[in-house]
Amino acid sequence: MLQIDTISKAFAGTPAVREVSFTVERGELVCLLGPSGCGKSTLLRVISGLTDADSGSIRIEGADMTRAAANRRPTAMVFQSHALWSHMTVAQNVGFGLRVRGLPKAEIAEKVGAVLDLVGLSSYGKRLPAELSGGQAQRVALARCLVVEPKVLLMDEPFSALDAHLRKSLREELKSLQRRLDLTTIFVTHDQEEAMELADRIVVMQAGRLEQFAAPGSLYRNPQTLGVAQFIGAMNTCTTAVAQGQANWYGTPLRLALPDGEAALLCRPEDLFQDPQGARARVTRVIDLGPVTKVSLMTADGDLLTWTCPREAAPDVDAEITLMPRRLHAFRDGALLSLIERPEPALREGALA
Repeated sequence: MLQIDTISKAFAGTPAVREVSFTVERGELVCLLGPSGCGKSTLLRVISGLTDADSGSIRIEGADMTRAAANRRPTAMVFQSHALWSHMTVAQNVGFGLRVRGLPKAEIAEKVGAVLDLVGLSSYGKRLPAELSGGQAQRVALARCLVVEPKVLLMDEPFSALDAHLRKSLREELKSLQRRLDLTTIFVTHDQEEAMELADRIVVMQAGRLEQFAAPGSLYRNPQTLGVAQFIGAMNTCTTAVAQGQANWYGTPLRLALPDGEAALLCRPEDLFQDPQGARARVTRVIDLGPVTKVSLMTADGDLLTWTCPREAAPDVDAEITLMPRRLHAFRDGALLSLIERPEPALREGALA
């Protein structure tokens, strides 16, 4: 449905998007995820035609849209600000794009009524934007896009100004609606949880570049770059030297099948377990999250660790415990070096200090 090929964009000589390429399948919801300033909103505006690309190409259903004006592209965008006309009713706001296209009044009324029913606002057509809640206003903004029947729906952090409970509710509504309509959707967010809940696949961006493009579970379990590993979910990061197959992990020597040199060893909080041969650390905080407990620890060298464990296994504050990793992601120069399952302690005698 959508092909992005080596798109680049710079502002005043400063690159915002750097040779980004990916393909979106029909009916797929893809999230552009990354920290503020990584280029995700710029890329979305390039796809929409609101911003011109410096190089690269954009194709929708095989048709080249790279130089097409925004109003000539089969796309519609929902912005962070719902941007409704304050003097128009809900129905007038939703039907605005159809009036611009010159559709008959009866057809406009029929289409507007159908899409308001679709977003659960069938009885709100005569209200003004000032009479709507934040969530209702964002539904109207969505309806205004859906009524023009776009081939690709673009959404730029549409829920970021809403409270957490409402954001979650609207995410569920959006995903249900998107699946029902089989609507190809690109959704920009900096919220990991939002992307993991919504997306079929996620484009992770850092400094204008595409770091990894994969399904949410794959990004979490198999990050291919250090940036993705540290951005998606929580990680404990230990940077150490590797020599003759041995490394120092928070004071504990491990045998690792890695080439010599410096490596970053990353471990998920849930992949730690108590073991007498593990790294020694003092418990500084215990947070009961209901089904699991989050434990914060500090090693003798002042390194901070996070361990997620069952409630019944949670230690007391100030207790000293020893932890080992079940699996480690090893990175060098920002790229994945190896995924190590059940790393073994090295022999204490002659172990790397």
